[in-house]
Amino acid sequence: NTSATPEVLVAIGSLTTSLGSADITELEWITTAADKSAGFSLSVRARFNEAVDVVTTGGTPYLAVTNGNQGGGSGRGPHNLPYVSGTGTNELVFTLAIAANNAATNADDVLVIGANAMNLNSGTIKDAGTATNATITQSAAIGTAAGSITVVA
Repeated sequence: NTSATPEVLVAIGSLTTSLGSADITELEWITTAADKSAGFSLSVRARFNEAVDVVTTGGTPYLAVTNGNQGGGSGRGPHNLPYVSGTGTNELVFTLAIAANNAATNADDVLVIGANAMNLNSGTIKDAGTATNATITQSAAIGTAAGSITVVA
C-alpha cells in the first residue's frame, strides 16, 4: 500500500540482559538420597532467568541447606554447598561431599533449602557478559518447592 504510514522495525541485541538483572527462578535437588553409613554428596541446582557469570577470586558463593536435626542429637547444619559449575549458563550447581558416618548428619535428619539460601561469600554472580550484579534473593517458596531429603542410616 503506497499510501500507508511507514513502519520502522528495530532489533536490539542482548535486550534480556539490558532490561534487568538476573533473578533466581528455581532451586532443585540433584541429590536424590542421603545415606549416613555410605556417605553422600549434597547437590543443588539454582536456575536463573538468564545466563550468569560466577567469579570466585574474592570467595566462593555457596548455597545453605538447613538440617532440621530430627535424628538424635542437635547442632548440625546448615550445610554450605560451594559453587562448582555452570558459569556462563542460567544453571549453577552447588555441591558438598559428606563422608561416611560424618557427624554432620544423623539418620532421620531432614535437609531442606531455606529462604535466601544463597550467599555470595565475597564472590560475585553477575549477568553474563556485563558488570551488573545479579539479584541474589529468592522467596521461601522457591526453596520449599524443592522438597526435602531425609538421611537414612
